[in-house]
Amino acid sequence: MRFGTLAVHAGQEPDPQSGAVNVPVHLSSTFAQDGLGGLRQGYEYARTGNPSRRALEATLAALEGAAHGLAFSSGQAASTAALSLLVPGDELVTLPNIYGGSYRLFHRVHARYGIRTTAAELASPDSVALALSPDTAMVWVESPSNPLLNILDIAETAERLAGFRNRKGERPLLVVDNTFASPALQNPLALGADIVAHSGTKYLGGHSDVVIGALLTQRQDLWKQLRFYQNAAGGVPSPMDCFLLQRGIRTLPLRMRQHQANAFAVAEFLRSSPKVEAVFFPGFADHPGHAIALKQMRGFPGMVSFRIAGGLEEARGFFGRLRLILVAESLGGVESLACHPATMTHASIPPSERRRVGITDNLVRLSLGIEDPEDLIEDLQQALR
Repeated sequence: MRFGTLAVHAGQEPDPQSGAVNVPVHLSSTFAQDGLGGLRQGYEYARTGNPSRRALEATLAALEGAAHGLAFSSGQAASTAALSLLVPGDELVTLPNIYGGSYRLFHRVHARYGIRTTAAELASPDSVALALSPDTAMVWVESPSNPLLNILDIAETAERLAGFRNRKGERPLLVVDNTFASPALQNPLALGADIVAHSGTKYLGGHSDVVIGALLTQRQDLWKQLRFYQNAAGGVPSPMDCFLLQRGIRTLPLRMRQHQANAFAVAEFLRSSPKVEAVFFPGFADHPGHAIALKQMRGFPGMVSFRIAGGLEEARGFFGRLRLILVAESLGGVESLACHPATMTHASIPPSERRRVGITDNLVRLSLGIEDPEDLIEDLQQALR
């Protein structure tokens, strides 16, 4: 089945008992057994497994072309599960420009457990290769990155890692956060990634009504370790969360087309505005990662970042004048959102480090929803004016 059909049908077969076309929300914390060890369809306790979650995990795996899918209570819970594959003394290599919550998790949480994090100088396979050391056990990347929309050649990065062995004689795992692109536009496993991470809260859900995360992999050995951690640590989504995400996924292909159209329209407007210093959008032919994006993606998400002419005061005035576009964290919903990374999503990164990687006080990140583009442009125009 093609992607649009998978989004509607994968993991969402009619209920065998009632014929319901939507997967039922199984609000049960435990499941009756037929005597000792007599599990019915493999269920015993909802933290370990739930029919609603199992259906969602099958859907997610199908969309990413994975053999195995695991759902978690948030994107950060999914990231924490992936990091459970590391042990004290291991090194994690990341890109210079990543989500602030990931930076906080790497540097302020897992550093306490003996996991060292090193950032490559640039979002390029060459730079990643130079950052590797005998301790490197995992490489964590975003493409497009948050918030500057840098593009990394995932296939070439995977190829570089294939020829490297750390002190354990192992190849570092390649984890790709695919939240910005979503499986509608990009499938990192097909490009050589070992694990794909998602904040399903964003484009997958699409309606700003659920917090949820996921990990996908082709490797059974990794799935077994991650599955053990999922059950042992217990950061799992509720059945209702699973239902909401699965419902959102059904319209993902349609929504992504409108997100992309709005992003192109808004990015073109911003580039023509004298109030804007720079626009970051990989859909532009002159974007440094445009050619790579065309090679590994099937389109562009509704994300556009730009720098307002001026500094923090000009940015503060812009956010205060917006009327239609909401000032809020998160992204990927049907409504358009404006975010100030330096004080919102990336505030946990030290100011000097933020400035070094390009997250300046006048940087604005837009998540374009599915509204009429003319209304979005008019709102931006009056706010910039």
